[in-house]
Amino acid sequence: MKAPGAKTFYACSNCGSTFAKWSGQCPDCGAWDTMHEEKAPAAGATRAAKGRARVEAPPTLSEVNADTLALLATGIAELDNVLGGGASPGSTVLVGGEPGIGKSTLMLQAAGRLAQRGYGTLYMSGEESAAQIKRRADRLGIRSDLHIGTDTEVDLILASADTIKPRALIVDSIQTTVDRQLQSPPGTVSQIRETALTISQWARAHNAVAFLIGHVTKEGFIAGPKVLEHLVDTVLQFEGDRRQWIRILRCLKNRYGSTHEVGLFEMTERGLAQIENPSAHFLSERPEDVPGSAVAVAIEGRRPLLVEVQALVGEGGGVPQRVMSGYDARRAAILIAILQNSGGLRLAGRDVYLNLVGGYTSDEPAIDLAGAMSISSAALKKPVPAGTVFIGEVGLAGEIRGVPQIAPRLNEAEKLGFRQAVIPQVNTRDLPPAGDLEVVGVRTLDHALRLL
Repeated sequence: MKAPGAKTFYACSNCGSTFAKWSGQCPDCGAWDTMHEEKAPAAGATRAAKGRARVEAPPTLSEVNADTLALLATGIAELDNVLGGGASPGSTVLVGGEPGIGKSTLMLQAAGRLAQRGYGTLYMSGEESAAQIKRRADRLGIRSDLHIGTDTEVDLILASADTIKPRALIVDSIQTTVDRQLQSPPGTVSQIRETALTISQWARAHNAVAFLIGHVTKEGFIAGPKVLEHLVDTVLQFEGDRRQWIRILRCLKNRYGSTHEVGLFEMTERGLAQIENPSAHFLSERPEDVPGSAVAVAIEGRRPLLVEVQALVGEGGGVPQRVMSGYDARRAAILIAILQNSGGLRLAGRDVYLNLVGGYTSDEPAIDLAGAMSISSAALKKPVPAGTVFIGEVGLAGEIRGVPQIAPRLNEAEKLGFRQAVIPQVNTRDLPPAGDLEVVGVRTLDHALRLL
């Protein structure tokens, strides 16, 4: 039973809207089963009710010292590149990802690097004890004067921060952080919104950087109201398959830099290691002269990556299997249909398996041609020409369409020692000299299949 006089409302965990009554579907964002009951704070107990009177007039533009905005580099190059060279002082960075993907490991390593370089750093965990954090830091080889704490109450976290005066504050995680002035439990819409706002205001007032670690839902979205992503300045998404070693850090939002950069890491026994040459990693175990293998050149942000596309085509029994790993299932289904209609391959009733090697995931159209070549190679049991990469989007009529950023793709292929690149005919116009790399332009999928 509700306590006498207790006021409740219903909040949508997707968009953060509040309503007086519960409903199965949020009237604002249309999401289903996202309404949760929460208690309103007691009268006069809200943080706004404390009142923080402004005693000084806001400064003019000429009075603002922009030199204080020198970027704070963590010392982890892949992370700093995604942040645009480093985190901007006074900003709040939200790092999201699935449980166990390595968010806490990445942030603890970054905190250790910052402390080692002389920056005051406070790592607050609501999910581990101090002894557990120390044990994990020892395993990661962190030897620095890093301050650690285990408070979950936002006022205690910021009180510790006021004592230490850190340049960087890491909160792991925002879902476990609470404001005792609110009557809602941790992880609810109001708690996530208010605690994130309070920490963000503290970071801005103290010219520090706040890193908030957040979990994601089963749909892949950061847990909590969408307003959380609007409150922070930068949103990073940590992705990867926990059964594979590759991890990709993407920037979904950055008020102070580009969102076109990605960072690549390898999960090891001693934490996350940066991948300086991801193309060589992806191709390090590629077999030679084996049917069903083709190399594509994908683009992650502004970085070209050479990845192996493997296919296996077998005689199915009954309903044919279509199994994809790392490759977009809908694009693969379209490719199979195009290969039957335009390429003349007999794939109906046969099992088709398609895999991007190394746990890499991509839905970029430019890897279509490599996918089509690997499936055709597996079906015909003929290997693709040695030392060849394939770049291009395959249209429904079997035409090979042009792709952007062709020059950096070709440069990356040449660096890795490939001798030939099959690309869309339209992309051969005005190409700079390709050195030792032979460029072959194709107009149709049938033209490309003749290489087999």
